[in-house]
Formats: sequence, C-alpha cells, structure tokens
Amino acid sequence: MSKLEIPIPWNKDDSQPQSNHYKVKSAFIQFLSDIAYLIKAPVLLANILPVFTGYWLSLHFTNSSFGNHFLMFFFVITGSTLVMAGALVINNWYDHDIDKVMARTLKRPTVTGNIPLSSVYWLGISLSVLGFILLLFTTWSTVLYSFIGWFTYVVLYTMWTKRRYTLNTVIGSISGAVTPLIGWAAIAPVNHIVPIILFLLLFIWQMPHTFAIAIRKYEEYREARVAMLPVVHGFPITKRQTVVYIACLLPLPFYLGDLGTAFIGITTIMNFLWLALAFYGLFTKYDTKWATIVFLYSVNYITIVFLVMVIVTWPVG
Repeated sequence: MSKLEIPIPWNKDDSQPQSNHYKVKSAFIQFLSDIAYLIKAPVLLANILPVFTGYWLSLHFTNSSFGNHFLMFFFVITGSTLVMAGALVINNWYDHDIDKVMARTLKRPTVTGNIPLSSVYWLGISLSVLGFILLLFTTWSTVLYSFIGWFTYVVLYTMWTKRRYTLNTVIGSISGAVTPLIGWAAIAPVNHIVPIILFLLLFIWQMPHTFAIAIRKYEEYREARVAMLPVVHGFPITKRQTVVYIACLLPLPFYLGDLGTAFIGITTIMNFLWLALAFYGLFTKYDTKWATIVFLYSVNYITIVFLVMVIVTWPVG
C-alpha cells in the first residue's frame, strides 16, 4: 500500500519575514549608496592620501616617530576627512538644481529625493563642525589650512565662481592643494620646501585633470550652464592650457632632491609621458577619447607620485 500524503495548505504569510529581511537589507544598501554619492567617496578618498603624505613627510623630515604621534595622526586624518566630507555634502546640496540636468549626477540623493535637501544641508554642516572640533586637538595651523580648504571649496568655488567664471578651476584647485599642508602642519611649520612643492604640485595637477573632465562631459556642463573653460572658450584653448600646466610640473621633482633619485626619476618620466600625451591632443580630432585617456592618466599619476613619496621615506630596519 502506498503511503497516504495529506497536502498542507501554503500560507502566503510564511515568506513575509524573509521578504522583510531583504527589504531592510536593500534599503540599507541604498542608504549607504546615497551617502557615498553625497560625500563623493572617490573624491574624498583621493584627498585623504595627500593629507597622509604631508603628515608622513613631516615626521620624516623632523626625525619624529609615528608611534609617538599616533594620537595626533588620528585627529588629523579623522578631522580633515570629516571637514572635507562636509564640504562635499554642502556642494551637493547647493548644486542639486544643476545636478538634475547632468547625467553623471542623476543618482545623487539630492536629485532622486532619497534624502531631503534640508537633511543634506544639516549633514554637511554637522560633518564640518565635528571635523573642526577634532582638528582643535591638533595645531592651529592645521585648523587654519583646513578652513582655507573648506571655505575655498564651499564659498569661493561652489557658491561664487563655478557657474559664473572659468576661473572656477583655479579656485577649486586651491582647496585641493592645501591638503598636504593640513597633514604637515600638524607636526611642523610649513615654511619648508617640501610642503610648498606639494602644494604647487597638487595645484598645477588639478588644472589639466579638471580640463579633461570638462571636455569629457562637455555637453552636460553646457546644458547645466557651468562656466568650464571648454564650454566658454572651446577645446583648442583648453588643450593648449593643458600642455602649459603639465609643462609646469617638469621642474618640481628636482626641488625634492631629499626624496632621492628614484623619486625624481619616476616622477620625471611620468611628467614627460603626460606632456607627450598633452601634445598629442593638439592634433587629434578624437577629443572625448583623448580627454578620457588624460583623465585616467592624471588619476594614476597623482596616486603613484604620492605613494612613491611614502615608499622612498619608509624606515628600513
């Protein structure tokens, strides 16, 4: 005889806890994604490296121990990261209107409405204030350079020049260039050739880097009426200025002779390769493709240069 099987009715509510679990998980992932867009995570991470490098080199050139200054390191890195994150969030809050017409910014929560604008504003203010409070445990010079970076990016760049003048790229470059000064000033005064050259290197580097972005996203910037150089004056002048700024990088490694011949050699080779790429842009008709290559090269360039600075000064033995 076969075994009698009694069918058990399925209760559709049985799957509800599992469904709720996935909904909560999905909502949490979306929240993390929104926060990453708000703080512009890739930009933020790219700015932390120069802060660390400035701090590291300051220890090296003053013969100071990292272990003896670890608490200072914590306050500098954490405080400056929060200040920069706050500035980036406020930038998102202020630019929510033009972000709606740019394809690369459509996923930002200020555009999608996932996070209310008022909440975004107060998040930016809170992160900034908390960051400055932590930086008060470092030095007044570090606080000063952090404020210069914050004020330049939020007020002078975001609120004043970005939509009005092509000078916006120069102003924005200042805010990024002070990052190594923030780290260095936590240990020693910045009246030293190394932090000065680091400032100049970052300032000059950001010009062709930003020009490449502006050419790649030309249509979006034009639609949003953002006064980027290629939008206002065209590609030819933007390409020529790219060549000029990259050429200005050539002498800088030689002012950092104390970092050794390996650093000078690697950086100089990278400078000449980038300059050759810039000259190629003067003759190519494939502007977007060329700008993409310049952009990718610039990102790798600045990362490698600052990492090499740390590597060549790493204690041996």
